[in-house]
Amino acid sequence: MSLLRKTGSAEVSTGSMADIAFLLLTFFLMTTVINNEKGLTLLLPQWSDEPITSEKHQRNIFAIQINSENEFLIEGEPRNSLAGVTGEIKNFILNNGVDPSLSINPEEAVVSLKTDRGTSQQAFIAMLDVIQAAYYEIYAERAGITTKAFRELDLNDKSQKQIYDAARKNIPMNVSMAEPTSILR
Repeated sequence: MSLLRKTGSAEVSTGSMADIAFLLLTFFLMTTVINNEKGLTLLLPQWSDEPITSEKHQRNIFAIQINSENEFLIEGEPRNSLAGVTGEIKNFILNNGVDPSLSINPEEAVVSLKTDRGTSQQAFIAMLDVIQAAYYEIYAERAGITTKAFRELDLNDKSQKQIYDAARKNIPMNVSMAEPTSILR
């Protein structure tokens, strides 16, 4: 009987539990990958409490609307597809006053995109891609390179930054995105 009292119950040493927990925490922090979702890369204007009141002549605005059914209205004409819209936008921007129904010059040209609240993100992004493609094609042509090569220019490299700046000179990417209108039912 005295033997049972001397040995008692077996105990587990908890002295190194904190070290093990710390090592596990460190392991999971180092090996966990958090997805970094990319959004739309747009350069937003600087915030101002005062509204911008510069008036644009209607001839300098290329109007694009997308309704809640994802139907396109481009310059007042209904469209089922976006085929050819890039070329129309390029002609509008590069008109330089030749055609009296198009923009006066590239600096004054504005591509206006307006949607309804029910417009899908897919339709909005598809139209935004078409607008940006038109500008990038203009810039690439001015630089004498392909559109893909222009988009891949490394702006940290001084010589490539000069090509980028020269191609964009006097042709700002003027895209106006109006606040969506409400859907009346």
